[in-house]
Amino acid sequence: MTMNESIEQPRKLLIVEDDAAFARTLVRSFERRGYEVRHVPGQAELDAVLQEFEPGYAVVDLKLAGGSSGLACVQALHARDPDMLIVVLTGYASIATAVEAIKLGACHYLAKPSNTDDIEAAFGKAQGNADVGLGERPTSIKTLEWERIHEVLAETGFNVSETARRLGMHRRTLARKLGKQQVK
Repeated sequence: MTMNESIEQPRKLLIVEDDAAFARTLVRSFERRGYEVRHVPGQAELDAVLQEFEPGYAVVDLKLAGGSSGLACVQALHARDPDMLIVVLTGYASIATAVEAIKLGACHYLAKPSNTDDIEAAFGKAQGNADVGLGERPTSIKTLEWERIHEVLAETGFNVSETARRLGMHRRTLARKLGKQQVK
């Protein structure tokens, strides 16, 4: 492919994000970098866009409006095109959801706040790196609790009441824990 061909054929990116302001920012930023971008707020709109747009890249928010999970979008996008590079963004990062996102076809998983540079770098790291250093610090009890909470949240489709019931804790206690740890 020559330099002129890459200019004529923009990279195609689909953004699945329910936060309209954040999505607008991403759309503008990626368009300035030469991407052809489409945005949908959730899975309901995904099929319609994919009828007329074939992205090679996707950015999917993990928690979408109405408590629905972006993991279903990752699965649908990967099923449609296994070569698509999909990056999952989340303000609710956990090992459990990261593992599921990768199993379902994402090439990378980023905690918010992430910007266009972070996302584009993640597209470039799709193959992984076996030389990444191992952590020196053992996992704390709080981290284990946080990961278990998010594992159950993912299992319940981010239903806080059902998650609290399964964990045997009061819904308000769970909501308070989620409010303290939330990364935006």
